Parts: sequence; C-alpha cells; structure tokens
Amino acid sequence: MNIHEYQAKKILSKYGIAMPKGKIAYTPNEAKRVTSRVSLRGPWMLKAQIQSGARAKGYFLEEKAGKKGGIRLIKSRRDIIKNAEQMLGSTLVTPQTGPKGKLVSRIYVEAFTKVKRIFYSALVIDRMEAAISLLFADIADTDINELALNHPEKILKIELPLDHGIASEQIRQVLEFLKLNSRSARSLKRFINGLHKAFLENDASMIEVNPVGVMANGQLIALDAKISFDDNALFRHKEIAKLQDDYEADERELQAAKYKFTYCEFDGNIGCIVNGDGLAMAVMDELQDKGYGAACYLNVKGGVDKDKIASGIKIIMTNPKVEGILINILGGFLRCNLIAEGIIAAASEVGLNVPLVVRFEGTNKDEAKEILLHSKLPVIIADEMDEAADAVIKAIEESD
Repeated sequence: MNIHEYQAKKILSKYGIAMPKGKIAYTPNEAKRVTSRVSLRGPWMLKAQIQSGARAKGYFLEEKAGKKGGIRLIKSRRDIIKNAEQMLGSTLVTPQTGPKGKLVSRIYVEAFTKVKRIFYSALVIDRMEAAISLLFADIADTDINELALNHPEKILKIELPLDHGIASEQIRQVLEFLKLNSRSARSLKRFINGLHKAFLENDASMIEVNPVGVMANGQLIALDAKISFDDNALFRHKEIAKLQDDYEADERELQAAKYKFTYCEFDGNIGCIVNGDGLAMAVMDELQDKGYGAACYLNVKGGVDKDKIASGIKIIMTNPKVEGILINILGGFLRCNLIAEGIIAAASEVGLNVPLVVRFEGTNKDEAKEILLHSKLPVIIADEMDEAADAVIKAIEESD
C-alpha cells in the first residue's frame, strides 16, 4: 500500500526526521488560509498530492491548469488561490502515471526551504540478499531513474541490520560518498536511524526521500517523502491501513484486494497469475529474459475457493493490455484443481479471447490437468515454467 507525501512526512516526523512545515488543503480558499499557518512570509510550495514521482515534470490535461507542473513555487499569497484552482480537480500526468494521469483532489501547502544541495536517499528490501538496503545518490545533475538505468555505480548501497542502527564507519562512508561536510555527521546519523526505525516499526517495504536537502548549517531536511507498506502486515497497523486512498488505486487492484489477492500492473502484454511473491518474480524474470514483459500479475496466495479464483482470473482477463495469460501455480495449501475450476468458471462468464497457458505443480496437479482437458477450453498445459513462457509467447505471436 502506498500513501501520499503529506501522510509519509507526518509519519517520518515522529522519528526525528526534520522537514518543512506544511498543511493539506482541499479547496483553493483553504489553501490560502493555511499559508499563514505554514509561514507568515513566502515563498511557499504548492504540491499536488497524487501517488506518483516526477510531479514537477508532469503536465495537466486540462487547459485551465496552465503549463506548470504538479509542484509549484508560489512567491505571493495572491497567487495561491489562482494556482490552487488550476491544480485541484485537474488530471496530472507524470512519467510514472501513464497517459491517463491522476486526478488531484488535494494539495500540500509547504514552507519553501532554501538548501545548499540535494541528494537521494531510500530504504528498500533487497530480496536477493534478504536484507534491508540503504541507498544514497548525488542527484544534483540528474535524477535517480537515469542513474539507476545508466550509472548504477553512482548509487551507494549499504546493508543495515535489523537489531541496531547504522555504524559510525558507515556514516563516514556516506559522508565521503556524498562529499558532505563533517558537520552533517550528527544530522545524517539521526536521519538514517529515523528512517530505519520507521521502516521496521511500520512494516514498510520502501521509504524514499527524494530529495534530501542540506541546509547552510549542515542539517538535513526531507523535502519529499514516499512510503510503501507491506500489505500482508497491515493487520498490525490499522491506523496506517486507514490512510489508503481508494481514488488512487486502480479498479482492478481494489477488486483483487476484496479477495485478499495482490494485483500489480506493468508495461508488458502478458497477464500472470501465481501463488507467491517468489513465483511472481521468477515468471517476470523468465519473460524478460525472452524479450517480453508482464502487463500485470495476480498473486492468489492464501485461503481461497473456486469462486474467488474465478473472480481473480476475470480481473486479469478484463485488462485490455493483456494479450496472453500465463498461470504458474505451485500447489500446496492452494490446490491446483481449484485453479482449474476457477479458469472454467471465469471463461464461461467473460469468455477466453486470449491465449492461456497453465503450469501446475504440487497438490492435485493431475486432477487439475484432467479438469482442463475435459473442459474443451483452448488452454495450453505446460510442465515447466520456461516451457510455459515459451508457449504463451508463441501463441501471442501466432495470433498477431
């Protein structure tokens, strides 16, 4: 689950991370009222609150919003209402939202903070190393996406333990890598340990501060913030679960959540149905190695029945980007025959207009194969994952 910038900043501020004072506003008049509560004198920052990066580089679909992006520097109080009117109720398109963009229903009014320099920082789960990784990068001349794609060596990666914060020698390593003055050492340590504690205590899967600002006195300040939470741990954090913005979530994502499934969309053309995060990563890696990508994946792990499985499969079938479906199930607690019965139920309701390849392994796999064979549906059955990937790719190419 993702949350908005202002929500992430409120959480991180509880862990001693400094940030500019800000207030949320839902109307232009409210935006003007809160400016004086944020700062008696300008300038101020107006920030569209959508769950996307690169908001400053975005553009609005509506003419009334003007040509400025989703993050604006406002120097005069009289310009607050005008800019708020342009942004609220308009659709902001960024490099991360896709062409449909996202509707701006609230804006964050924040005190402008002058800094000497900026850098990127994040905490993420490194699933390959089974560790929490701390990331830093100098983004003065470029953005983090360009660095990650073309210059990964310019990103510092440090593994952090679960039982204590960052070590002194690691602080020195970060200072040297970012070429920060030693007077920033204490603030940097407080910043990193605050991120680390927030990450662990809230079951986060990612915390990103982009950018971190360095003020004239060497103190660090979070100029932006983003937090993603582990959906499987939200039952432990009911106050965080309440922060979910259903308007931000895709309709198919919300439908999947009703059945306790995880659904994610990407830029490819193959829909994947799996029962486990490891299987999802393995399938997507297999497709990528073959020059293809996933349009989406549905993780159906957990207690399910035939009807829930059918509903989940319909979510994939009704995604217009999906040109083929690959189902890779490792039967254990989830029996393979339930998946087979769900496929038939879904196909009978919405049809089966794209190639569908299934690979079963584990509990009741032979029964599942028999169910599909007797259904007379045009389903391709594979024995191995790479065979299944080859089969769905071939079927898509032959259907073009």
